[in-house]
Amino acid sequence: MSERIKIGVFGGRRGLALLKAAQAHPECVVTAVCDMYEPFLNDCKKYAESKNLDIKCFKDFESFFQEDMDAVILANFANEHAPYAIRCLHAGRHVLSELLPVQTMAEAVALVEAVENSGKVYGFAENCCYMKHAMEMKKYYRQGMLGEFLHGEGEYIHNCIPIWENLTRNDPNHWRNRMYSTFYCTHSLGPMLTITGTRPVRVVGFENFNAAYLNESQCMQAASGMLAIQMSNGATVKNVNGFLKREPPLHWYSLYGTKGFMENARLGDENRIHIQFDDDESTKEVKSYIPEETIQNESGHGGADYYAVHYFLQSILEKEEGKEMIDVYTALDMFLPGLLGYRSILNGNIPYDIPDFRDKEKSAADREKYRYDHACTDPKVAKDQLLPVNSGNRRD
Repeated sequence: MSERIKIGVFGGRRGLALLKAAQAHPECVVTAVCDMYEPFLNDCKKYAESKNLDIKCFKDFESFFQEDMDAVILANFANEHAPYAIRCLHAGRHVLSELLPVQTMAEAVALVEAVENSGKVYGFAENCCYMKHAMEMKKYYRQGMLGEFLHGEGEYIHNCIPIWENLTRNDPNHWRNRMYSTFYCTHSLGPMLTITGTRPVRVVGFENFNAAYLNESQCMQAASGMLAIQMSNGATVKNVNGFLKREPPLHWYSLYGTKGFMENARLGDENRIHIQFDDDESTKEVKSYIPEETIQNESGHGGADYYAVHYFLQSILEKEEGKEMIDVYTALDMFLPGLLGYRSILNGNIPYDIPDFRDKEKSAADREKYRYDHACTDPKVAKDQLLPVNSGNRRD
């Protein structure tokens, strides 16, 4: 492909950071942006004007969809990515999806088959996987420094309640008010997968309760959820995310292997990593440092958004670096433990097997099992399969 890839961005809030990342990339050009909420669309307009960019702005998706685009970045509501991704893939467009990939098992099956049938590139923009500390740990793992992966712990703690009114626009029916405790597990689990190359095969879920400070803000979920996960190589993972009180927010990962350990800082600059390997001159020494910058730009999450866009473009262009993109199967590996882990919570903490859709023939039974499974906490999608937003362990 000799010309730059034409990209449209759907969603102006998170989409603005991805728009900036895409516009800064030499191999693509942003041609259109859409958001139904005018203040977010205006933010994108102001940015385009400040950079003298020719970007068309739309308030309705249908008009946006008619624009000439090779690919679409989906940054709309987190629980509504899958239907738009499927439609764009069927229309012959590549898709880079923000969080989350799907919200039901039925959508997981439909999305996988849309990717397979379209032959187009689907990328998942889980930015935590591209943060400096996660990429540095992946480098060490690939060099064999950690040895065999034995155990990992991941946490995403972000108390959004002080800004909840702004995030939900004070709408009691906003999707954020109906999130469940393990909804955002990709932030805390995703890097475990990209670092080690393993996948989750079984999950058990637990949650605490809907604390008063959440309930007063119309947020119905428990303060946090925890997943206990068995990985494909036999390793174990403890995964925690939620609205527990701490500042600043935390993205923390700790990995143990047969040759040592590595983790990033829990306090201070979370990009600082601590490592100790058998190959060190002294196995008693823990080395601590902040990795050097490799890509510097104005995109969000310390440049992580740029990596998500960059690897997506390299995959479209069939370049070697495109292999670093998170594909649809790995995206589901990152999310399905949260969805099925929540079912575990609602059903007495029983274990759930996590399907692997990579092999169409081998996964045929799972695809049929889940093809009409719309169970979730979104009334519009679940209908008579609606799940409660928490397990009922509520306290004032």
